[in-house]
Amino acid sequence: MEAKDADLSKLKIDRSEKSRNPDSNRNMIIGTVTGLVVVAVILFFTFRSTFTTGIEVKLTTAVTQSPSQTNASLTASGYIVAQRKAAVASKGTGRLIWLGVVEGDKVKKGQIIGRLEDNDIRALLDQAKANLLLTKADLKDAENSYNREKALLKTGSATKMEVDAAEARYLRVLASMDVAKANISSQEIAVENMLIRAPFDGTVLTKNADIGEIVSPLGASVTSRAAIVTMADMSSLEVEADVSESNIEKIKVNQQSDIVLDAYPDKSYEGYVSKIIPTADRSKATVMVKVGFKHYDERVLPEMSAKVLFLSDKPKDEVKDEKPALIVPMTSVAKRDGRDVVYLVKDEKAIEVPVTIGRKFNAYLEITSGISDGDKVIDKITDQIKNGIKVKVQ
Repeated sequence: MEAKDADLSKLKIDRSEKSRNPDSNRNMIIGTVTGLVVVAVILFFTFRSTFTTGIEVKLTTAVTQSPSQTNASLTASGYIVAQRKAAVASKGTGRLIWLGVVEGDKVKKGQIIGRLEDNDIRALLDQAKANLLLTKADLKDAENSYNREKALLKTGSATKMEVDAAEARYLRVLASMDVAKANISSQEIAVENMLIRAPFDGTVLTKNADIGEIVSPLGASVTSRAAIVTMADMSSLEVEADVSESNIEKIKVNQQSDIVLDAYPDKSYEGYVSKIIPTADRSKATVMVKVGFKHYDERVLPEMSAKVLFLSDKPKDEVKDEKPALIVPMTSVAKRDGRDVVYLVKDEKAIEVPVTIGRKFNAYLEITSGISDGDKVIDKITDQIKNGIKVKVQ
């Protein structure tokens, strides 16, 4: 075939719609859409696991307490307060030159615990005593003169006017004697006021002044102190607790209670309601209740925080003798696969922990193994709470 007879039009690429493969285009579209859907699903679950807030839960603490404490009808918090407490100051004003106590010292009523500088007052006391001696000499002279004039009057050697003058002088000196004695008493009181004595038997809590400082009975200023120490009668300690107005009807005078110090949660003290203050705090809607100790030891100190459990009934002796138990609310224990479990929270996830159940105390259960005192577990477990699920603590 000659070159001039060749059909060159057959070498052109056919770009018409008829030349395309419809099945290939359809597969490409389906693949693209499927890929986008897969990416969207992956992104959805990724963002969901990252930004979800989780199930809201409340935590409760596993605590060790006596069985009698589970019989509480109400619980309140408060502070230990000494019902007999004083900031001890002097009656006089002066420089503190001696302080005989420090924090923690026990003192007796009337014991001298401090002394102020009193040189000027003692000088005035010495002067008053000297004046008294001088007055006594004048009184002796005036008395002799009066007696002599009375004797001369009987013999006619003296006039009635001279006797009256001698008597008046004697009476004036006698009055001066009383003034001198009163002045001595005043200066002795002033000296006594420079001594600082304990007003009652108690313990020194704080030291408020140092030697060399000015002490004033009228109040402290930049250059003076109002008191040298603060002391309290440690036998008058009580817990002052605020009880909500809505619960005050559950409290009665002499009601039995248990007192647990936050500093020593493993120890409880028997107490009783000593007084319900007959007024409410408007801002807090609470009523103050004072709870006395039946007995306590040296670990109980003023201003310690405490928890008071008001008991509904007087605990039986056999219950009081039982050993303390580690307890949690019944709502904190659930059944999972035939096991008793509780849930701890770690890294915002619920962690399932198998436990062994012991005795039942009203709305509480004893936990004999699995968790320890102070562990925080999820309260009010629902079916949604499962091992590893994300949670948010309220």
